[in-house]
Formats: sequence, structure tokens, C-alpha cells
Amino acid sequence: MIRIGILGNIGSGKSYVAKNLGYPVFDADYEVAMLYKKNKKIFLKLKKLLPKNIKSFPIEKQEITEAILQKKGNLKKIIKIVHAEIRKKMKFFMKKNKNKKYVVLDIPLLLESNLNKKEDILIFVESKKSDILKKLTRRKNLNKKLLNKFRKIQFSSQYKKKKSHFIIKNDFTKKTINTSIKDILQKIN
Repeated sequence: MIRIGILGNIGSGKSYVAKNLGYPVFDADYEVAMLYKKNKKIFLKLKKLLPKNIKSFPIEKQEITEAILQKKGNLKKIIKIVHAEIRKKMKFFMKKNKNKKYVVLDIPLLLESNLNKKEDILIFVESKKSDILKKLTRRKNLNKKLLNKFRKIQFSSQYKKKKSHFIIKNDFTKKTINTSIKDILQKIN
């Protein structure tokens, strides 16, 4: 099985690319959302760690946001608890898809969390800052302070591009992205 990791900035279109490669996708953002909704153990761990912020189960996204913005170290505390569970989910995903030719890893902090392997194929999704900003401002519940906190823990775009085997220039048109995806699939198959 060959793993394809999708890299890029927040809002660059990583998830769209991941879904359109045509292979099973491990979507870390979805898995995190499910942990907050359905995992009582995660709730209890976070409640114990951040009792002023985490009050109800299922965990509300707003509670997590407030905890992150309230104190500098809270994001790292949350990541430590959540990532341990995400690694387990990823292992299960890999086991389940072990007979597939390719799997796609849509994990925002793939490199930062050392979840990548040397032999992974990495694709960087590059978008203009103005296009990303336009896209992000359409999202409901966009919190710019929270966005900046996440950007600070990410590696630079230059570093990610250097590590990548392919770069998709995303102008947010389906035609451009689909053409780039076809080109990459031809090269790796």
C-alpha cells in the first residue's frame, strides 16, 4: 500500500483534492469532530485538563475554541490528548485498507505530528492567500484568532513544498484541480 499525504495551508483545498484522488481517505478533521461528538473518554480527559472550558458532552466546538484562545498552552494540551486517539484511528484505517493500492491521508498536521513516512507520496495544494481568505470568510463560525493559533503551529509553506513530490496550484476551479489530479495519478500509476 502506498500512502499519499496531502499538504497545504488551512483553506487551500486539501480535502477537496484528497476526496477527488479516488482512493480511501483518512480525514483527520472528520475523525476529530467525531471524537468530540461520540468519545466519552476524550471528553473526560479534556474536562479533567480544562474544567473551566469543557463542560458538556458531546463537546461543543465553541468550548474547544474558547479553551484554545484562553491560555497559550491549551492548544498543545488538547492536541496531545486528541492526537493519541487520532493515531489509533489512523492505524485502524490502515489495517482496514491494507489491500488497497493507495490510501490518502488528509491530516492537517501530517508533517508537524510526524505521521508521515519517508516513502509517502506528498502533494502540496497551493492557493493564493486572497483566494484562501475569500473561501475562509464564507465559513460560518470563522474565528481569525483561532486560525492564527493553528497557523503558528504549522510548518511554513516553503518547507512543505520542498518536502512534496507534487504541487497542485489551486485556483478553486474544478477543471484545474481535476486536470492536476489526473496528471499526478498518471505519474504515480
